[in-house]
Amino acid sequence: MLFGLDGVEIGLIIVFLTLFAGIMTGFPVGFAIGGAAVISFAIIAALDSAGLLIHQAIDSGSAEYAALLAEGVARDAISVFRYPELPRVEEALFPGGWEQAMERNISFIVNRMNERVIAGQSIETLLAVLMFVMMGITLERSRIAEDLLTTMARVFGPLPGGLAVSIVIVGAFLAASTGIVGATVVTMGLLALPTMLRNGYSPKLATGVIAASGTLGQIIPPSIVIVLLGTLVGDLYATGQETRAQLAGCGDALTFLGKPAVLSVGTLFQAALLPGLFLAGLYAAYAFGFALFRPEAAPPVQIDGATGESITRQEALTWYLFAPAGLIAAVVIAASVGIVGSQSITVSDYAERADGPALRTNVSEQCQASMIELHGQEAWDEAVAQRAEMTAAGDSGAVVELTEEEREAALLNALETAPAIGSGVAVIFTLLGLVLIIARGVSPTSEPWPLIVGGVGVALAFLFDVLFISPLTGSGATFMILAVPMGLALFGCRFAMARLSQNELLRVVFPPLILIVAVLGSILGGITNPTPAAALGAAGAIMLAAYRKLKEENGTGKIIIWASFALVIMILVGVNFDLRVTREVVPLQDWIAYVIAQFAYHFAFFGLLYACWVLLRMSILGPVVRETAKVTSMVFTILIGSQLLNLVLISFGGEHYIQQFLRAFDNEWTVFLLVMLILFILGFVLDFLEIIYIVVPIVGPVIYGGTLEPTWVTIMIAINLQTSFLTPPFGFALFYLRGVAPPGVTTGDIYRGVLPFVAIQVLGLVILALAPGIVTIVPNLLGG
Repeated sequence: MLFGLDGVEIGLIIVFLTLFAGIMTGFPVGFAIGGAAVISFAIIAALDSAGLLIHQAIDSGSAEYAALLAEGVARDAISVFRYPELPRVEEALFPGGWEQAMERNISFIVNRMNERVIAGQSIETLLAVLMFVMMGITLERSRIAEDLLTTMARVFGPLPGGLAVSIVIVGAFLAASTGIVGATVVTMGLLALPTMLRNGYSPKLATGVIAASGTLGQIIPPSIVIVLLGTLVGDLYATGQETRAQLAGCGDALTFLGKPAVLSVGTLFQAALLPGLFLAGLYAAYAFGFALFRPEAAPPVQIDGATGESITRQEALTWYLFAPAGLIAAVVIAASVGIVGSQSITVSDYAERADGPALRTNVSEQCQASMIELHGQEAWDEAVAQRAEMTAAGDSGAVVELTEEEREAALLNALETAPAIGSGVAVIFTLLGLVLIIARGVSPTSEPWPLIVGGVGVALAFLFDVLFISPLTGSGATFMILAVPMGLALFGCRFAMARLSQNELLRVVFPPLILIVAVLGSILGGITNPTPAAALGAAGAIMLAAYRKLKEENGTGKIIIWASFALVIMILVGVNFDLRVTREVVPLQDWIAYVIAQFAYHFAFFGLLYACWVLLRMSILGPVVRETAKVTSMVFTILIGSQLLNLVLISFGGEHYIQQFLRAFDNEWTVFLLVMLILFILGFVLDFLEIIYIVVPIVGPVIYGGTLEPTWVTIMIAINLQTSFLTPPFGFALFYLRGVAPPGVTTGDIYRGVLPFVAIQVLGLVILALAPGIVTIVPNLLGG
């Protein structure tokens, strides 16, 4: 053996040294990865042909190997790491020669490119990357960050460390609206760093907080990292659990787990929300604490300019805190006691006569023992008893057809237990009520009667729903009953929006906030998957940017405003009416709704085209499209190059060798901590894209093949990858900031300033490890 190492070990060393050398050459990363794959395969093939690479494999024909199989040890569980005393046989790294390995790799490449780049299941999700990138670049070009920074500095500047705290808030806001780390860091570096230095802020704190806050887009949804991880870890989780089931003696993961091994991007978005905000909170807490201990390095700053009409402390507490909190609390309490909720009374012709067993019981003895160890004896006994009851009753399954009497009784029960107020009415009119309340706080000296009229409309809507609307009321009748309350509420909101626009903070925050709520709300609420939501975000960003540019020209943005209203009308009509006009019988109200929806759709589409024309005329759309194409092409090029590199590892058994090494540890926590440490170290020299596409597919089947919660594992990996932007010497955020920092700020200042935030990242990981509920609570509440 060469250097006393196994041939597979030498092959792994060659691959990773070639990879690092390729990246250090300065070539585009995607081409460097692909080139490293080709070069490393050629070197390994040459050494193998020369007889220098020898792999010591376990002798599967030995008596010791047969004895392990006879003891019930799964074939995949036998490795040189777990059973080093087993007899070995020497064989070439490529048993069939490098020609056969290359031919097999070429066929694999074609299949993988088809599955993962051209026409596979993950392609639709990958399209979300393109549209989220376009959404972020469009909003960045519309100078939203500049307005946010200026406004937040006026609000928080007078506090100790207020400018640093405002940077964190803006970073979190931009993360949820743009998610483009480079653009965020550069923009905040250009706008905020000179201001902070001019007002006496420490260069280390200023650069550290800007670099760290700019990377929040890697974890706060909609995050490109989450989308890219989601396209991989779903398959890795399924593969890992299938392997785990087979090692446990069961035929598949569904039998062993009692549920499908599924992990979606939407669930990951739900899981990432609280950890992202939690991390931003840690950043802000550090900045505030730094200012308290070293006030001379983070002094309060008074920024000129007003954010709106001056109000008293009592008025602020009443209209910004107590009144909104009271309205929201009342609706939440009503929902908890059953007054507010879904009024759907759809009764199926079929029902579950008896609950089917939660676990499959027709399994082997080995699988039975493994399932009892996983689920507990009580769960197994309950499943056996349920299966026995169904067999005795002659039921082959749990679903049976209801009789007419049973169906009528079920319908009557649904009517009696239906909530008095529908959830749709509650959400819409609660939001309108919040707009009216906040508008009152913005301008307490203005005439209150228009807002009172709107408030009466909100109250009448709830009252009319209780008195006149039942679950059997048709959508057309419901629309007519609520027309007057809706008209009154909208009348008040018309005046409310005019007052809200007087407040600079609300005027700057409100439009992108609506876009964020629309995009994230549709994903987190389970209304749609990330790809249509990304399309909505990209279209909304284009319209928002066009409206802003028209205002800068002193032009009118009425077409865009009406197009936005048309989009809202289209959604409301689609939710409340059945627009399937191909049915045999279509009521008149549905025909009217269909016509309204068609008109709203075409007008909204016209508004989008008009917004594109505005941005094209102002030379904004062209650069946005080019930058989007550049970023998306980089992602897909790295994806293709990483597939080549992974296939090289598979061809000589490197991937299997690494996985066997990790599975040799008895404690899966040890494996997970080891993987997290490796990812953290690689973050010093590799970008997150290389780590996602090269390292995660290798270690994924192992860390996703245990008992650890897959959503928690993924979020921990995502936060660890976020650190790769901050860790010296090759953290990308550091280079972005270095490029725009004033001459007085040295690279050493940036490195020293970012180290406390790297420590905060590690602290955040430790806290999430000790309190995994921070990650899982939102998916559990939303049913993700």
